[in-house]
Amino acid sequence: MNKKIYFVAPSFGVTTSPYKERFKESLKIFKKLGFEYQIGENVYMAKGVASSNTKELRAKEIMDAFNSDSDIIWSVGGGEVMVEILEYLDFTKLKNKTFIGFSDNTNLTYTLTTINDMETIYGVNAQGFCYLPLEYESLDTYRMINNEKIFKTYKEFILNDLDETPIHKYVCDNKAKIKAINYNEPVNGRIIGGCLDCLVTLCGTKYDNTINYINKHKDEGIIFFMEACDLNSISLKRALIQLKYAGWFDNVDMFIIGRSNNYFDKSFGLSMKDSYLSVLKDFNKPILLDASISHIGPSLPVKVGGYVTVTYNRNQIKFEYK
Repeated sequence: MNKKIYFVAPSFGVTTSPYKERFKESLKIFKKLGFEYQIGENVYMAKGVASSNTKELRAKEIMDAFNSDSDIIWSVGGGEVMVEILEYLDFTKLKNKTFIGFSDNTNLTYTLTTINDMETIYGVNAQGFCYLPLEYESLDTYRMINNEKIFKTYKEFILNDLDETPIHKYVCDNKAKIKAINYNEPVNGRIIGGCLDCLVTLCGTKYDNTINYINKHKDEGIIFFMEACDLNSISLKRALIQLKYAGWFDNVDMFIIGRSNNYFDKSFGLSMKDSYLSVLKDFNKPILLDASISHIGPSLPVKVGGYVTVTYNRNQIKFEYK
């Protein structure tokens, strides 16, 4: 493969068990897969408030990574306050690399796509490559880096978090039950989205270029995917209403909804599914609920900004990138 990775920690670093051990094992596997790599200065730090370092130094690490000779910029973890680094980034210089990250990394996977009109990967953080053979999200992220085109959602998932041992494997014993609404035929378009907790924070800020991006690509079609981490059903509904009022959904041709982290929450008697449908059904577009793009693993990587055909059949969603 001969591609070089620059590992960064724009949110959390890998400083506690089991994440530090998993990242150490992941580095061995990246070497076996033929990658060269460079480790950013914040990766093993926990000097910031709920973050690897100060917002200025985390932003500097991103700028250094994009200025390097690496092909891929890969985040080592999610977290809480990555959004605060955005004001220290020069987006005009954040180009010609592939950025990969999950959860809080929506703050870059989404903004790089909508501001710079480039493709990113909303996929497993680097410490998730800690075992061989690669399975589920790690294997598909590897396949996506290698420009393979067809990906399918997983038919099983776990409801409990991963075990806290240094090296783990998913044990999936729950059957996924995707709910399709208004779906009649495959839908084509540019796919954008990410973690809803982050998206609603970006909405209305100077880093929100969503409407301009959608208007540029609406003739190709727009597919919007979302999944939630900390939101309960009521805060989820408020977030969706905000994005609706901001016009984010006006030209969307399909919604793909991942299983929410608070899967069984029913605040005020409202389920997570009910919250999504109460807002999105008004657009009368196809909705695919409970997809395996989620904090409940394993989570299928998404090529944000990629042109894709989405097909639903027999409780599975197929993504075919062009």
